[in-house]
Amino acid sequence: MSSNQNTVDFIVEQMAGADGVSARKMFGEYGVFCAGKMVAVIVDDNLFVKPTAAGRAFLGEVEEVSPFEGAKPYFFISGELWDDGERLGELIRLTTMELPLPKKKAKTTRVKPAQTGKD
Repeated sequence: MSSNQNTVDFIVEQMAGADGVSARKMFGEYGVFCAGKMVAVIVDDNLFVKPTAAGRAFLGEVEEVSPFEGAKPYFFISGELWDDGERLGELIRLTTMELPLPKKKAKTTRVKPAQTGKD
């Protein structure tokens, strides 16, 4: 089951306090980005935020769950917090500040095949 676009739109709208939040469809679900950093995922209409020390201090007791098989645990954010846009935006802002920028991928250059000169 994939996430409903209305759910994704609502969650991103509620995070507006973090400035520049967007969602991008990835692998049939959604990645949530802020300031160029992936800060959360939305899977099966559930919100999972990357764990950080600042996020843990802000949330207090929080359940950690893997959003999908093979993934590291994320903070599971219940629907109750979705309605508090100010608090949700602050969580995303704190998470963004603590996460490193993504590593740039090395550019690969294509090497043209050698010409043999035989035609």
